[in-house]
Amino acid sequence: MNLFTAIRPMRLWLFLALFGLAGPAWSGSANDFDFWLGQWNLTWGSDGQATNQVSRILDEQVILEQFDARPGDQLAGMSVTVYDAKADQWKQTWVDNTGAYLDFTGGLAPDGSMELFRPAQTAEGQPMLQRMVWYNIRPNSLDWNWERSTDGGASWQTVWKIHYERQPDGR
Repeated sequence: MNLFTAIRPMRLWLFLALFGLAGPAWSGSANDFDFWLGQWNLTWGSDGQATNQVSRILDEQVILEQFDARPGDQLAGMSVTVYDAKADQWKQTWVDNTGAYLDFTGGLAPDGSMELFRPAQTAEGQPMLQRMVWYNIRPNSLDWNWERSTDGGASWQTVWKIHYERQPDGR
């Protein structure tokens, strides 16, 4: 039995704490994701483009993301993100038109970036971690990375880097 199999029943926050990826530095608030709210134009690579609408719903308690890269790319998806005050962490669920379902937890890092994590497996069935990182956060732009680690979070490989620019009047 490997480490990932052994910890599967544990809560993700405990797993992250074991690897030094969670703890007091994650202390946050229900407003930590306010920087992400609005209407965005996204770009990546030489020609990747999408739009992303991020808004608060359900009495301002849930953040709804609506991502659409069509027609250039066929990916469209959405996420719901909530702050769990009891656990003092953010939780996000992503679903898309490929049938993907991903769940993440995390929060603000000491450097001001937002990081959400999840355990996963490589195509070969090996354990890995995945994370999303929002950084270089400014009023009208930010960067986002999709990253993976096969060494328990000691190092990270960027898989997908997206640049966000706020749409005119995209508060």
